[in-house]
Amino acid sequence: MGAQSGKRDYSLTGLEGKRAEERGLVSAQWYTTSIPRQRMKELMKRKDGPAIRDTLIWFGLLIGFGALAVWSWGTWWSVPIFAIYGILYATPGDSRWHECGHGTAFKTAWMNEAVYQIASFMVFRSATPWRWSHSRHHSDTYIVGRDPEILTERPPIWKIIAMQLFHLYGGPVELKRFLLHSFGRIEQHESQYIPVSEYRKTFWEARVYMLILVGTVAASFYVGSLLPMMLVVLPTFYGNALVLLFGMTQHLGLFDDVLDHRLNSRTMYLNPVLRFLYWNMNYHIEHHMFPMVPYHALPALHQEMKGDTPVPSPGLFAALREVIDALLKQRNDPSYTIVRPLPDTARPYMAGLPENPYVRSKINKYMKAG
Repeated sequence: MGAQSGKRDYSLTGLEGKRAEERGLVSAQWYTTSIPRQRMKELMKRKDGPAIRDTLIWFGLLIGFGALAVWSWGTWWSVPIFAIYGILYATPGDSRWHECGHGTAFKTAWMNEAVYQIASFMVFRSATPWRWSHSRHHSDTYIVGRDPEILTERPPIWKIIAMQLFHLYGGPVELKRFLLHSFGRIEQHESQYIPVSEYRKTFWEARVYMLILVGTVAASFYVGSLLPMMLVVLPTFYGNALVLLFGMTQHLGLFDDVLDHRLNSRTMYLNPVLRFLYWNMNYHIEHHMFPMVPYHALPALHQEMKGDTPVPSPGLFAALREVIDALLKQRNDPSYTIVRPLPDTARPYMAGLPENPYVRSKINKYMKAG
């Protein structure tokens, strides 16, 4: 049994945003696990070394598999090689975009910005608008009517999820935005979170993106082959499956409209290869609670927090099973929510926060139902 049933308005310009304000959910104080100040300073320390190492490995792999893909073009060998190339292009592109957008991957600011700009183009996300969008995602995580990065509504829209396996929904949407931005326009909902002072930068970034896109398409026509586009533009589409699967595990099936990331975010364990591709974003409760901790310190942060957080999902497929089961139940009951119990050592949900009657009644209702 949920606090609210029926279809809600997930737009940023509808009534739900006003309701969220009335309920005290906008830019509110969130629960944080208690960690000694000195230990927190150690965890937040930024370094260049780990990100330089990982970036060199990433680009080295891309160049190596890109060369193999060119060599194998026109043979059946190109199918598995391009599949690997696409995953190496899109999945680390997404995680590097994310971590460099926070400005925490490198200690040196220009390195964060350089990788952020490259990765933004690779995964088709306008750099400046998405930086502000993601800032809102962190301040109002899964608050309906406020968070622009809610992956799917309740009940889920399966058609969009299926299309996103190959970025066929988000990709065209972003292409349209590139075009709008390049002509000096933004969408109405973007005006809700992009400061006017950032518009000029947004428009020039889009013009650079369009120049690269048009140049790549022109190169394909010139050589009479799709090969240039297979290497630069199309990998964000054919390599997107793992980006989607990782993204689905972050919040889906859990609470919306709460102020405790232990209720609306999911941590899962991954093997070292997947953690390299995802840059440790599998520690998602930890990341949302302390977003200024660099990716390379998230495993250590997890050790500090695990006595105060739900038991992590044991792997990607276990997390996805939980998510898909919840989404199937939300088809008939949009309010269905997974209730993840806390260990005995944890503080109660929302402990230490000012009382919020809406959130408290919602949590109590779900806990009793669970």
